[in-house]
Amino acid sequence: MASRRNVCYSRLDTDEDGCYSGIRQNDPRFDYTAKALDRIPWKSIALALFLLFLGTTLLFLSYFIIIGHMGGDQSQAFGLLALGNLSFLPGFYETRIAYYAWKGAHGYRS
Repeated sequence: MASRRNVCYSRLDTDEDGCYSGIRQNDPRFDYTAKALDRIPWKSIALALFLLFLGTTLLFLSYFIIIGHMGGDQSQAFGLLALGNLSFLPGFYETRIAYYAWKGAHGYRS
């Protein structure tokens, strides 16, 4: 197996603590401005609301099938119950975070 003997190595930059960081200080990929952090993620909020309403609808449908108000088998009701839980829980979680950020609760920012 051939070895690479003509490779030039250089030391990594050190930060103020003496630790080596592979990131150069003027790398534009890591420059964040306050304007970039203050943008409102409208697509994420819309997705969270969609998941919340879809999950709520599926949970109500499964409830109505279980109590016999609508026609259907029990297996359909349990399938809708599982899908309703899978869409309701993340939708509720993300909608709650967006609401707290909008309200200005401690620990949340918009």
